[in-house]
Amino acid sequence: VQLVESGGGLAQPGGSLRLSCAASGFMFSSNWMSWVRQAPGKGLEWVASILSGVSSTYYADSVKGRFFISRDNAKNTVYLQMNSLKSEDTALYYCAIGNRCGASCSRGQGTQVTVSS
Repeated sequence: VQLVESGGGLAQPGGSLRLSCAASGFMFSSNWMSWVRQAPGKGLEWVASILSGVSSTYYADSVKGRFFISRDNAKNTVYLQMNSLKSEDTALYYCAIGNRCGASCSRGQGTQVTVSS
């Protein structure tokens, strides 16, 4: 199993970033996929999940209406579009296999998102 996140970086408050996660080594189209994050000095926080098939999506209250998760099963890739970024969104973002993932879900190495003026 391999998950490789990309797309992180520095953004200004109110700005946008789009994260990508390329998956391999498992049946991507059959699995829930999630994004989770870990801010400095804090625990792992679930951000969003997406189910294949009907593409149902679920979001943490902290990002609802600002972040949007999507997937392309043909490319084995899951995305996280992040809009209206806030300083509190600064974190290391991971994609993970599963629904409403916590520490027990397999995840990649992460991509750093920093929101600062």
